[in-house]
Amino acid sequence: MKRHGTRRPAGVLLALTAACGLLLTGCSGDGDSGASRSDASYDGGSGGGTAPLPAPDGTGRYEGGEREGEQGSRDVAPEPDHLSTFALDVDTASYGYARRTLDEGRLPDPSTVRPEEFLNSFRQDYPRPDGDGFTVTVDGARSDAEDWSLVRVGLATRTAEADGERAPAALTFVIDISGSMGEPGRLDLAQEALGTMTDRLRDDDSVALVTFSDEAETVLPMTRLGGNRGEIHDAIDGLEPTDSTNLGAGVETGYETAVEGLRGGATNRVVLVSDALANTGETEADAILERIAESRREHGITLFGVGVGSDYGDALMERLADRGDGHTVYVSDEADAREVFCEELPRNIELTARDAKAQVAFDPETVAEFRLVGYDNRRVADEDFRNDRVDGGEVGPGHTVTALYAVRTRPGAQGHLATATVRWLDPDSRTPHEETGDLETDGLAESVWRARPRLAVTATAAYFADALRSPGHRDSGLPGAPGLGELSERAGTLAARTEDAEVRELAEAIRTADRLD
Repeated sequence: MKRHGTRRPAGVLLALTAACGLLLTGCSGDGDSGASRSDASYDGGSGGGTAPLPAPDGTGRYEGGEREGEQGSRDVAPEPDHLSTFALDVDTASYGYARRTLDEGRLPDPSTVRPEEFLNSFRQDYPRPDGDGFTVTVDGARSDAEDWSLVRVGLATRTAEADGERAPAALTFVIDISGSMGEPGRLDLAQEALGTMTDRLRDDDSVALVTFSDEAETVLPMTRLGGNRGEIHDAIDGLEPTDSTNLGAGVETGYETAVEGLRGGATNRVVLVSDALANTGETEADAILERIAESRREHGITLFGVGVGSDYGDALMERLADRGDGHTVYVSDEADAREVFCEELPRNIELTARDAKAQVAFDPETVAEFRLVGYDNRRVADEDFRNDRVDGGEVGPGHTVTALYAVRTRPGAQGHLATATVRWLDPDSRTPHEETGDLETDGLAESVWRARPRLAVTATAAYFADALRSPGHRDSGLPGAPGLGELSERAGTLAARTEDAEVRELAEAIRTADRLD
């Protein structure tokens, strides 16, 4: 057994969320499931000063300054820059954690609310390509604020293949067994989910198991499922919480174990399952990932995080997943665990695109100003859009990525509004590809609330996230935003229109936030 002890004492840490989601074989992913996130941000590109965002009524300017957790996301594009560039991201953990917090009778900390992860938590209706790569859908609708519209950029990959058609998986699970994981809904939930996964994986798949508390230990080396399920179940059932959280040692040992068990022709992943409350050893995401950088780059092993627990190190986990070429989900109960393992995880076993980036060019003849909702820490310099050495996002089959912009059109402007381009590398050959989509001003629906249902759901999620990041949680900074009370009614109407349980849960979450506020 390999062990990594505490390297050096360190301060208490932030957040890390881990990756319990990856594989399930017997479940087939729903090609309509969405997976994206949104924060409020825009890429300043060539630089220059930025003007404040106009007030929600569209008549004045927002003078409140930068709000907590926004990281400059309320800037609008300065003249003459009409480009916005960002790395794709399919995380959804922020929305899941916000719902968990609201269910417990608390408003989420604004710093944990990433709007893009709210947007990407909902099913979309974008057309899908026949092969690898993306389709690009650009649409929008006018808001209740004069001259302001919401413009949606939707990207979709092909539908996930049946489980028997994918490549074998080699999955290294890194499980947090620190004392904090003893709380109900943490380690016990992870064990149940892992046990279910073990029963559903294919015989030619492989798993390894690494645990960490104050030190890390390889409990099970890479082991084929066929003929060994009993041994794997025993290893999972024997996990017990103990001591402190040396996350850095766990991730490092996990990657060493993944490299030792590397399988050619298989999809190799490290899956981190944790509440991300690191308090021992290395606690900074960049430092942790630097220690395993060679494994990531040389072998292409990606990191997926599954977060658990009412107290959750959200920021650390999100940073680890972004820098580890993966993504995060959050699991709060058995239903979430089934969703992650039966629906989301199969889509993450293989990749259809590496280092994917999007760039949106707004037409200066029709657009006066704009800003991207979310993606605060995923911005890319405009000039690096086609620089394939600059890191982008990794996306698998069955995913959708949604970005939303607040756009002020010039009075009476008609014609071309925006062109969106997505660029990605083939996961095997690393050959670059691009796809584009366009929007004209006459393609804007007359009202957000009378637009296509999925566009209206996207707007509702964005308004909700923005309100949770606002002082007092009462008003969104987005143009045309209703108060939380009206927003919950709008969401309830959408739930009836769509007959979608996830939209009904969104309406309930908004209602709870309004009551707590």
